[in-house]
Amino acid sequence: MERGVLMTIDITDDAVTDVVNSSAVGVRARLWRLHPTDVREIAITASAEILRLEAIRVAAVDTLTLNPDEQVLCYRGTGQWLANHTMLQIPAGRRIAALGKALRSFPEIEDQFDSGDLTFEHAALIVAFCESPPKGMPDAALPYCRDTLLAAASGVEATTVKLRYAISVLEHMFESDDVPPSEDTDRNELRISATLNGRVAVRGDFDGVTGEMLLSALSNLSMPTPATDGTPDKRSAATRNADAMAELIRRYLDNAATGIDGGQRPHLNVHINAKDLAYHRECAAVAGTTTGDGSTPGPSEDDDPGMLDLDIPDLDKQDLDVGHMPWMGPLSIGRTRMIACDCMLGTVLLDENGAPLDVTPLKRLVTAAQRTALIARDKGCAFPGCDCVPAWTDAHHIKHWAKGGPTVMDNLVLLCRTHHTLMHRKPGFTGQWEIRIGTDHLPWFIPPPGIDPDQKPRRSTTRI
Repeated sequence: MERGVLMTIDITDDAVTDVVNSSAVGVRARLWRLHPTDVREIAITASAEILRLEAIRVAAVDTLTLNPDEQVLCYRGTGQWLANHTMLQIPAGRRIAALGKALRSFPEIEDQFDSGDLTFEHAALIVAFCESPPKGMPDAALPYCRDTLLAAASGVEATTVKLRYAISVLEHMFESDDVPPSEDTDRNELRISATLNGRVAVRGDFDGVTGEMLLSALSNLSMPTPATDGTPDKRSAATRNADAMAELIRRYLDNAATGIDGGQRPHLNVHINAKDLAYHRECAAVAGTTTGDGSTPGPSEDDDPGMLDLDIPDLDKQDLDVGHMPWMGPLSIGRTRMIACDCMLGTVLLDENGAPLDVTPLKRLVTAAQRTALIARDKGCAFPGCDCVPAWTDAHHIKHWAKGGPTVMDNLVLLCRTHHTLMHRKPGFTGQWEIRIGTDHLPWFIPPPGIDPDQKPRRSTTRI
């Protein structure tokens, strides 16, 4: 029996290696003959292989930059040479060459990138921070900040949003007058040009706040709409976005002449800790906290950004002193304060773990106040590994209402339609995953034994 098990494992390993190392021609037919376990292993192995090859390509391009031959010298840079001899576009080739050059100055980042524990995009973000750190940051603090960012970007659970949060926190710790790239409106571009076949091509690049307003405005208009017979929406995401943009423009033109809804600002939602906003909201007409002598308290010694005994923030905590937008993610405290000077403020009361307190629990349907509180807690679909934004989620009763489950925060969780269906009606999966609210009043997910024999609780990955 043991020999049979060992033989099965050897065959499985051989199958994975054979597929990953062979041509992709006809690969789908070979994959259909394998067990899903093998196919999953192939996908993971291929992904690791892509990271390895990406690091080799960056190193090779940089070596050619330092030691070009006659063929490479015929082009305006190694990146352009690469694009002209591959299916890459010139901007992509130049980014590869730029990262290779930048990594020469940061061997710690290079080592992690070469080891396959750092993606190209994350390496580029960390290098950009290290090349142009906040002006208020002392030189001796750079190694601490670099290691913090490398830790945030490593591992399979690393996401670009988490890395950007870490960068935002460090930028706030050493706050300066520099405008971060994500908030620099001077970089905004919108190119609109007529094509030869009578169509219009649009290409844009916007700051985070403008992007948040655009995505918020398009959200409901671009959601899939089933046909009258109940069949799913057959439009692609790109087509739905285009239709939503056309509808948005049509509604604006219809209302602009009559003044309907005129002057109303686009709906932009930003979450920020009240204590941070209250302390810094100088331009708002609110009463400030004063000391015994009537003066406004200033930063304590612990807030001195020049101190080298850095208390690098725990990215698992809610108290980050950074704003958060549902679509675009982190927003610097400075930009958040500016928006707060002229806005409608709503309040969600949180406990020490950042979990909202209960409101109006006696109805089946979630109220607007409860949904606002759920968004503040879950920040989108709470299912581990899902990055669906709050606008596309449902409020799910952990214990169903029909079975006596109350509409309270400790019995509610945000789930996208896919994971909501998984919990309720997905054949073979209904009841397999268990959701529990922990002592921290936050949702935890217990996977079935087939996914994790130890059934170790997993936390939502949308929370920072």
